[in-house]
Amino acid sequence: MAAKTGVTSVQVRRLKVLCATAVKVVRRRSPTQVAEMIAALQAFKDAVAVADNDHANEEVPSTHRYPLDYAAPKPIADQVAILRRYFPQLKTWNESLAQQQVPAGAEGNFAIPRWQLIAPTYNEATQLVLGKLSEQRSGKFVNYREGQLGPDRFRETTQKAKAFEVIGREQEGSDILVVGAQFGITHRGKSVRRVRALTKRGRQFCLGAFEVGIMLLTHPERLQHDDGLWLDCPGDEYSFDAGGGFRGAPYFGFRGGRLRFDAIDVSDASVDCGSASGFLQQ
Repeated sequence: MAAKTGVTSVQVRRLKVLCATAVKVVRRRSPTQVAEMIAALQAFKDAVAVADNDHANEEVPSTHRYPLDYAAPKPIADQVAILRRYFPQLKTWNESLAQQQVPAGAEGNFAIPRWQLIAPTYNEATQLVLGKLSEQRSGKFVNYREGQLGPDRFRETTQKAKAFEVIGREQEGSDILVVGAQFGITHRGKSVRRVRALTKRGRQFCLGAFEVGIMLLTHPERLQHDDGLWLDCPGDEYSFDAGGGFRGAPYFGFRGGRLRFDAIDVSDASVDCGSASGFLQQ
C-alpha cells in the first residue's frame, strides 16, 4: 500500500505511534489530550497529503552520499573561528548554544551569521560569500551567474526569511546564529519544488545560497570531489531572464577540481543533488 500512495516507512511508523497513543488517550478520557491527539493526526494527514500530491513525481532514487572527508559539522566554536577569519566584523554569539540539543531532523548545528552584518542587501552578502569561497579555494571556483545576482534575478523565499526572523529573535544580540541543519542528504534526488512542498509545514525550512555558502566556507570538505552530492539551495529563487518568472534556484556543484555555482530549474530532480535545509528548535 505504501508504494501506491507514496507514504514512506517513516510515516507508517509515525502513524503506528499516533494510533497507540490515541488508544491510551481515549482510555484516559482527557479532553486536553484528545484535542492534542486530533491535532497530531490532522498534521500527519496533511503531511501525507503533501507527500502524495505535491510534485511527488519529481523524485528519483539516489544513493549518493557525503564524501568520507565530511563526517559531521565541526564544533560551533571552530566554525565561529573560521567565520571571523573571513568576516572580522562578526563579534558575538551565544556560547551556551554550543551544546544545545540538535533539532529533530538536523545532522548538527551550524554557525550562520546574520547576512545584514555582511552587506547592506542579501544579494550583496551572497556575492561576498561567493568571493570568500573563491579565496579559500585559491581561485578554483566558477560562478556561472557572475553579474546576474541582482534583485531582478535573485531573491530569498519568504519562508526562509521568516524562519531566520524567528531564529534572530530567539538569539537576540548574536552576530552569529546557531542553526540546526542538514547538508543535503535528506532530500537527495528531489527537485527544489518538491522539497519546498515537503517543508511548507512543520519546523523544517529551506536554506539559500548565502547559508549554504557559509556552511561550505566552514566545511570545505563537504564538496571537493567530482562524485560528491551536489547542493541545491531551495531557500532562494532565481530568474533566468531578468524580470521574468522566478522558476530557478541556485546550486553548488563540483567538477574538474573546481567548486561551481549556478542555477537549476525548480522542477529538475537529479540523483547527484540534494537540498540543504534548516530546522527551528522545538
